[in-house]
Amino acid sequence: MTPKKIIITLKSASTFGSGSGVPGLVDREIEHDDHGFPFLRGKTLKGLLAESAENVTFALENEDETLPWHQTKNALFGTGGAGLKERGSLHIEDAQLPEALRAEVLKSGWKKEDVLYSLTGIRRQTSINEHGAPDHATLRSMRVLLPGVTLEAKISFNGEPSAMELQLLNAAVLDFRHAGTGRNRGRGWLKAELDDAQVTQELFIAFGEAIQ
Repeated sequence: MTPKKIIITLKSASTFGSGSGVPGLVDREIEHDDHGFPFLRGKTLKGLLAESAENVTFALENEDETLPWHQTKNALFGTGGAGLKERGSLHIEDAQLPEALRAEVLKSGWKKEDVLYSLTGIRRQTSINEHGAPDHATLRSMRVLLPGVTLEAKISFNGEPSAMELQLLNAAVLDFRHAGTGRNRGRGWLKAELDDAQVTQELFIAFGEAIQ
């Protein structure tokens, strides 16, 4: 069975930043659509999973790009070029709230602001000088998506993925643990998994057997 989506559950407050702010409210806003539904761009998610796949293949084969797992990674995630072949066989859509939840919210007539405030909070921070006091004019605020929120990203492939591609994808998803602003400092902690627990278990076992 080929997985159809990746499920992401936030374990800590996270900011999937839009790179802009709202004057008088937040300096850094999260990505959200016209209805206020937050999302993580598919292109960004694929890049983060490619990093995780790189971690996995490096652990297995160091930096030798001629070995099978590296070739599988390139076939799945691409090699960073602009051509179709360089983009890889894996396609990932934006990670959004589950479809059923979005449909229910829209049916209920919630306003954009109501949706945002039900799922997000605002965090403020400032720089501290050498005397332990806040630096002047360094107070910054950002909107964060709250822990417990679940996002789902649909995935598809160019053709039927090979067993090695599915195994590596599963390993990359399991390795994927942080996203968003400050992820390299421990923020944006999350849990990611494929849509079917049985698929995940079977692929994990197969991956373990393949590298023995």
